[in-house]
Formats: sequence, C-alpha cells, structure tokens
Amino acid sequence: MGIRVVTDSACDLPPSLCDERGIEVVPLTIRFGEEELVDRVELSNADFWDRMETTTILPETSAPSVGAFEETFRRLADEGADGIVCVNLSSRLSATMQSAQVASKALDGVCPVAVFDACTASMGSGSQALHAARRADDGADLATIIAELEDRRERQRLFATLDTLEFLRRGGRIGGAQAMLGSMLSIKPIITVVDGAVAPAGKVRTRSKALRFVVDQLKESDVEEICVLHSRAPDVDEFVEMLEPIVPDAAIVVGEMGPVVGVHTGPRVIGATWIERPRR
Repeated sequence: MGIRVVTDSACDLPPSLCDERGIEVVPLTIRFGEEELVDRVELSNADFWDRMETTTILPETSAPSVGAFEETFRRLADEGADGIVCVNLSSRLSATMQSAQVASKALDGVCPVAVFDACTASMGSGSQALHAARRADDGADLATIIAELEDRRERQRLFATLDTLEFLRRGGRIGGAQAMLGSMLSIKPIITVVDGAVAPAGKVRTRSKALRFVVDQLKESDVEEICVLHSRAPDVDEFVEMLEPIVPDAAIVVGEMGPVVGVHTGPRVIGATWIERPRR
C-alpha cells in the first residue's frame, strides 16, 4: 500500500484535493460557548463563516485527542500502510502536534509513524501534506519524504494580510483603543510566520497596498511552488491573477481558511505561502 499521509484540519486543503490524494484529515474541535462542533464533520467552512457574521461569541479551538490520531493511524495500518507521515500545524500554535506524537508511540511495532511539525499553518502545512502525498504516490519511502519535508520547511515563506483588527482585539491580542484607531485609519496588518510563530510583517493603510505588499515579497523570491490562502475573500481571484505573471510555471493551489485559523484572523484574510528554490 505504500506510505499514507495524515494531517489536521488546520491544513485548509480543499476536501476534494484531500480525497483525490488520499490525505486523511484529523479534525480539531470548535467551541461556540458551550456548543462543541467537529471541524469539517459538524461544521463546514461555509457554516462557520456564516455564523461569524452574526455571533457575539468568540469561538475557541481545541486540539484533536490522542485517540483521534491513534484511531486514524491504526485504520491505515490495518489497511496495509507501510508507513505513515503525519503533517501538523506548528507546535507553537497548537497542542495538535503533541497529540499526534503520543498517538504515534501506540503504533510502535505495528506501523512506522513519522510526525512532522510543519512550523506553520493553513495552506503552509497543507502544502507540505500535499507534497508528502505526491511523493508517496511516486513510491518514495518514509525517510525520503521526511527529509524532503524538512528541507522544504526551511525554504517556506508565508505572508497574509488581515482585513480588520477586530478579531485580534476580541482575542485579547491588542487593546480596544488600538483596534479602533486601526479601523479609523483603515490599517491593514500584514503577518508572517517565523520559526513556527505568527509575527508582524508590516502594516499599510489600504487593502490594495496590503495585497501589493504580499506580491512584492513574492517578487523577491525564486518560487518553486505556491499556494494561496484566504478566508471568504471576495477578491481572491484578482489576487491570483496578480500572482500568475510572477510564477508562470507554477500551478497555484487555492485553499479557503477554515475555523481553526479563522477564529484568530476573521474573514477577508488573503495571502500566499510558497517554497523558494534551493540556493546554488
């Protein structure tokens, strides 16, 4: 059966692409107050963003249980997997990685399981899981896939612009006065990921300038592979069109951000993550 690939629902890969590539997705849980919903099972992206437009409750997320990962690993082993690669969002952003690591130990002597910290999230970790699945289809072994993921992780970049500071305020990341000032000035914060943690990359006054900021980062890179991430952004197609002339030889995979990342960023986020070519 070869190598099988598992990831978590923070990957933001389109479900159709996961089905096509045989990528197993272990979901996180989203809580609206006392109500708990399983991501991708009981709560679709569309339902989540609809609720976010009207709810006064700031949702919370919780990592999958050890048992959820173990159940998936054992099922794949029973189906004949020669090994399992489990790609997870950054361990600095969630306890998901820890659950997967504990679960992997339960498979000792049953099936080799390699748990990989993507040190990023959304389509950043999704693109790593997608690469692992492609290489598994090529017949690559577990050690080869992990070595390639480690190499790609060092060459990965992610930049995204938030449409509003409101969700950072609601999550306690910034004060109300700062959020109000940002709203009045139409400030669009730009974020990146550094060593597995979210970090500020800049702030501009308009959305068009924010998108141009992301595009300019891309222009400075020699791009091997690229993905676009967004959260119900109406201008995502226009953003992709901005990128296409810069990466004419790359197929741009687009993924919509789901609840796991979306609770922290809010709607209309748009960005890109890419792998830079190795320096020679």
